[in-house]
Amino acid sequence: MKKIENPKRDDWKNVLKRPTQTVADIEGTVTSIFKEVAKNGDTAIREYTHKFDQVALEDLKVTENEIISAKALVSDELKKAIQLAKRNIERFHKAQKTDRITVETSEGVSCWQEKRPIQKVGLYIPGGTAPLFSTILMLAVPATIAGCTEIVLCTPPNKEGKVDPAILYTADLCGVTQIFKVGGIQAIAGMTFGTECIPQVYKIFGPGNQYVTVAKQIATKHGVAIDMPAGPSELLVVADDTADSAFVASDLLSQAEHGIDSQVILVSTSKKLIAEVEAEVEQQLKVLPRKEIAQQAIANSKMIYVEDDQTALDLINEYGPEHLIVCVADTDFYVNHIANAGSVFIGNYTPESAGDYASGTNHTLPTNGYAKQYSGVNLDSFMKSMTFQHISEEGIKAIGSAIETMAEAEGLQAHKNAVSLRLKSLKD
Repeated sequence: MKKIENPKRDDWKNVLKRPTQTVADIEGTVTSIFKEVAKNGDTAIREYTHKFDQVALEDLKVTENEIISAKALVSDELKKAIQLAKRNIERFHKAQKTDRITVETSEGVSCWQEKRPIQKVGLYIPGGTAPLFSTILMLAVPATIAGCTEIVLCTPPNKEGKVDPAILYTADLCGVTQIFKVGGIQAIAGMTFGTECIPQVYKIFGPGNQYVTVAKQIATKHGVAIDMPAGPSELLVVADDTADSAFVASDLLSQAEHGIDSQVILVSTSKKLIAEVEAEVEQQLKVLPRKEIAQQAIANSKMIYVEDDQTALDLINEYGPEHLIVCVADTDFYVNHIANAGSVFIGNYTPESAGDYASGTNHTLPTNGYAKQYSGVNLDSFMKSMTFQHISEEGIKAIGSAIETMAEAEGLQAHKNAVSLRLKSLKD
């Protein structure tokens, strides 16, 4: 990891730069594949699946027999762990339900807001170097609680044309209605346009590599909503001498092993801790099965020394991390003043892994600085707020004159007439 001491504020943008390609580098490829899928449907999907995943598939849809077979391959221990995580995620997301809000804004004018589920949602589940069945929990559980009627899941197959058993077990457990062996750009395109096999959806959820991230952004040009820009994983740890260096190193490596384009950052007011964490990273890295991936991510990562907590906080808010771990003496200072972070983990015994799997919060979070304006996935992500109003005779009398005056001032005579006719009818 690169070590940086007291970077000048003017240099923060360069210091905090993500190791990602720009949209322009990728957009041409994505647009080309989108055009092919829009034109040729499943045929194009199969061609790109063969090209990118090195497997020729006749049937893109996962069958019921495949799901039954997969369940038998998942150990009881893993099933119990998934079920525990599901219970906690359900508890946290069910608590986010809100009742109808009703207000009488004027006498006889009743306005209310209710939430309705998005009927058709698509879930993208990465399956390349790590089959992220945990992401199914994070997406399908709130989708089911919200009441989405169609929950479509796309995930890339392996070279034998199969999907990881844990992905199929979790999808079935969480109420996914259809599963397809399709990954990458072609999966996002399939859910955007709909094909002979894959249904068109109204909103697409889920993380992925840089190509998937750009594909989701392109999908919005074709009338499909997305959860957020969610690309390569990232973590920032702020720590001082009260932190456990071994714990900090393990957290940094837990994100570094996601992919070579992941980024982890340590910000600290202690040079001693930075040195200890650096040594721990080297030691722990040696025994990781995904050592080569983590090494490349670590090469893009940084340890930044700053002199005080306020500077550290300002730096963190400038970066806007997907995940923020706070291991400092003055925890309240950071918790009370952090403005830009996807999800915050507090204290030495709160690893980011807990949020990834089983604490109950959602791990689908904004990356690449989008934590400055986007929320992570939550129950409301799968719902729409609709407003209603009912106006009585007394109500239209109370606000009618104001509507007429405002409509006339804007030059919209038909708007005025719609009120004037009603007021006149009440006088006749």
